[in-house]
Amino acid sequence: MNEEELSSLFKALGHPIRRAILDILKQSPKTTGELNEHFPDVTRYAIMKHLNILEEGDLVLIRREGKYRKNYLNAVPLQEMHRRWVGKYMEANANSLLNLRTIAENRKGEEDMNTEQSRAFIIEQEMMIKATREEVFHALTTKAEDWWEFRLAPEGEKSQFTFDPAPGGQFIEKWGDSQGAVWGNVYYVNAPEEIRIHGHLGMQGAVNSSYIYRLEEKNGETLLSLSHSASGIIQEDWEEKHTEGWKYLLGTCLKNYIEKK
Repeated sequence: MNEEELSSLFKALGHPIRRAILDILKQSPKTTGELNEHFPDVTRYAIMKHLNILEEGDLVLIRREGKYRKNYLNAVPLQEMHRRWVGKYMEANANSLLNLRTIAENRKGEEDMNTEQSRAFIIEQEMMIKATREEVFHALTTKAEDWWEFRLAPEGEKSQFTFDPAPGGQFIEKWGDSQGAVWGNVYYVNAPEEIRIHGHLGMQGAVNSSYIYRLEEKNGETLLSLSHSASGIIQEDWEEKHTEGWKYLLGTCLKNYIEKK
């Protein structure tokens, strides 16, 4: 979380009505009209302005349903703020983003966790690859076209991948004349040790998703660590599908591509 994002977050939390809105959304998603009913002395226009500020702070995710928009709580920025400003002072009691998964699971007994409910998950995987760290980093990024088997292109369309492993670079799939999809946007690079990417990875709708590759060289081999976190309007089977998808992509496709060269 950079300074601009922190400023937007603190601004979003700086008004009692906005904090009250977050408390309401913690219980369940609400339309703007439903939220307005909780504040009889506040105009609908004022509630909309508060929601816009919360959205700028990434604390509220919006999903449009016909002429209505539904507002969902996004807890990830709060967790990141806790980790930066509180966690280092209360290390024994503060937990990392991993706890979002536990929170989501515990809430199943308290809420109707259907496909319209806000959820979160984090996937952590590790694998050893018989290659140098530079070779693995190069294959993960510049050579992703050669082993990344999943596609968003419509059936029958041939697509191609490009991956620019630099801050602001993109992992893009293109097909047809001017069609395609952005799988991720690079926001941090320390080659060949680490690269961090924001991207939906095929998930649709109001979803925040990011994934991190970390590489550690050990005795001529490379330990590749993946961390993929997501929150928002997440369908119940997405965590399982992405867990298996990552195992296949990294543990089979990438590993075989590198080790059989």
